[in-house]
Amino acid sequence: MLRRLYHDQPETFAFTPANQAWAEAQMTKYPEGRQASAIIPLLWRAQEQEGWLTRPAIEYVADLLGMAYIRALEVASFYFMFQLEPVGSVAHIQVCGTTSCMICGAEDLIAVCREKIAPNPHQISEDGKLSWEEVECLGACANAPMAQIGKDYYEDLTAERFGEMIDAMKAGQTPKPGPQNGRFASEPLSGLTSLEEYAKNRISENASVQLASTQNDTLRRIDGSEVPLLTPWLSSAKSESPRASKSRGKTSTAIPNPDPTPPKVQPAGKKPATLKAARKSGADDLKRIKGVGPKLEKLLNSLGFFHFDQVASWSENEMAWVDQNLEGFKGRATRDNWVAQAKELMSSQETDAI
Repeated sequence: MLRRLYHDQPETFAFTPANQAWAEAQMTKYPEGRQASAIIPLLWRAQEQEGWLTRPAIEYVADLLGMAYIRALEVASFYFMFQLEPVGSVAHIQVCGTTSCMICGAEDLIAVCREKIAPNPHQISEDGKLSWEEVECLGACANAPMAQIGKDYYEDLTAERFGEMIDAMKAGQTPKPGPQNGRFASEPLSGLTSLEEYAKNRISENASVQLASTQNDTLRRIDGSEVPLLTPWLSSAKSESPRASKSRGKTSTAIPNPDPTPPKVQPAGKKPATLKAARKSGADDLKRIKGVGPKLEKLLNSLGFFHFDQVASWSENEMAWVDQNLEGFKGRATRDNWVAQAKELMSSQETDAI
């Protein structure tokens, strides 16, 4: 199915300060030069903030990750979880229509959506509050029929209960997620047939419902302030490695260095020839090199590289220097073979000039 960007786009996008901090923290999960791996969580947070994924949001995330815009758009348009057109200001309802839910009454839920929200999927209600669509299996077959609303699942639905929930959301209320027929989770409808002793003193709601009730983020737009920002992978990286811990206490056979002055670390490679500014003919579009996005192009310009012939002339030593000085993108020049790409682009320029 071909998916296109919505025709009416906002002019700008920016993460809230808290979401920006969250996004930058996610990027640190990946090795230098691999920050583009964070594309899906960052696009998802942009959608959680705005409700849908706008073109400015896609380009903002691409700039943040140093990606070409088309690469980010490819991801956004490929995955159907990304909404590329506006949704209801309160909630976008996704009704599961696959086998188990269809057998158990999904078509009745869709009829309720057509009656109470809008006749067609992805059409916003007249009051602007709600929208809906039918989706493929959401993996809650034991609790069919069900729907996902915002972050949470609403299970064991009937048309009557579903209609009540929609009315409540229009009135500014958030229905409690989870099973809507009194079930704790996905145990048999007739009641437990085993492990009954564990049911006597259990809490009244399953963990998913508890979390939704505590954070109250089922329907709200996510601004990053809902929960504290945690980066356990950063703190663990700073801690001592297990191998180092095991070696503690063992007698070292290494010869101590009598000179307390630490040795000077020589910079990797040799700095290539650079320019203070582009030539009079104007800078080349370095974004034509695979792996170079708008942010990376700006970084290259700041280092003194504006033209394909500069990149094409790098030696192995010079390439090593460039790789080490691409802050946030180290190793990208070698990984994507920029020298060969630049030479090819120069050849195409010469051919076009003939």
